Amino acid sequence: MEMSHMNNSSKAFWAEMPWVDLNECPTSLSGTTFLIVAYSTVIAVGLIGNICLVFIISRQKEMRNVTNIFIANLSCSDILMCIVCLPVTVIYTLMDRWILGEALCKVTPFVQCMSVTVSIFSLVLIALERYQLIIHPTGWKPVVGHSYLAVAITWLVACFISLPFLSFNILTNAPFQNLSLPFNPFTDHFICMELWPSEQNRLAYTTSLLLFQYCLPLLLILICYLRIFLRLRRRKDVVERAREPKQKKAKGAKRINTMLASIVAVFALCWLPLNVFNTLFDWHHGIIPACQHNIIFSACHLTAMASTCVNPVIYGFLNSNFQKELRATLYRCRCWGIPESYESFPLSTVSSEVTKVSSLSVNT
Repeated sequence: MEMSHMNNSSKAFWAEMPWVDLNECPTSLSGTTFLIVAYSTVIAVGLIGNICLVFIISRQKEMRNVTNIFIANLSCSDILMCIVCLPVTVIYTLMDRWILGEALCKVTPFVQCMSVTVSIFSLVLIALERYQLIIHPTGWKPVVGHSYLAVAITWLVACFISLPFLSFNILTNAPFQNLSLPFNPFTDHFICMELWPSEQNRLAYTTSLLLFQYCLPLLLILICYLRIFLRLRRRKDVVERAREPKQKKAKGAKRINTMLASIVAVFALCWLPLNVFNTLFDWHHGIIPACQHNIIFSACHLTAMASTCVNPVIYGFLNSNFQKELRATLYRCRCWGIPESYESFPLSTVSSEVTKVSSLSVNT
């Protein structure tokens, strides 16, 4: 796309962008090595952990409940992120120019936005399902069929929200054409970036993403789990009078509280730096030093992508049922076999009578 085809607002915005001259801001060997190792580790751990979760949930019929289906959906979005987005991001960051073609220029941000949206919506669905089962244990309960429908709707909505990236991401070398250099070494350099009809449209869209991909979901999750914590605290005496041994109850309740707190903490902390960076870049990009732009972005992006590694730990390996099934799978791979029993702990208990007909097992 030629510069003459661009509107004035796009020209003004591009002129202020922090384009980095590699001669003025050379990248260090240690920094490059760190990025390669860090991104490779996140990709490997994220893929292995999430693939294990999906495999275990799909393999065991006992684990195919509503919450675990949402967990598997979250893992699938993380797998997609690890396969498509992370390798492309590290290549683009290290090369400081786009070498992967126009198709990936459009598809990569689309897939990343879609994966993030699916992940966050999955967290919200998990929170809402647990809220319904614990706060209203005798009311309507979602079944497996409902969860599959919710998953399909989640992907459709995420795809719709991400469509602007397919339309407005372009591959261009226009920013390098008018550089005032005696010899311009960047004439064959291409970058992948967004080109919106106006700056107002771009800011409206990115601000909406911040609200619907972070602020509002986090607020909803916090409200749900806060009410859950308060309800479980009020029912402490009832839980202690249940038929299971008190020690097992106390241990199960502590593990559940840890999982619930981790859900909110990891989601908020991992994505906070990248959302702050994107907000500053969208509204006051001049505040970010040009030579430190890639370093700051990489640190924030790595922190956000670390959620793909942490989620399997929170949702899987802090759950004894996942641990048992993983051990059983490893034993079978070594031609051994051990029977594993699944524990059941009533997470939602109103009274001993209600527990008989309605309780949420710690199979999730």
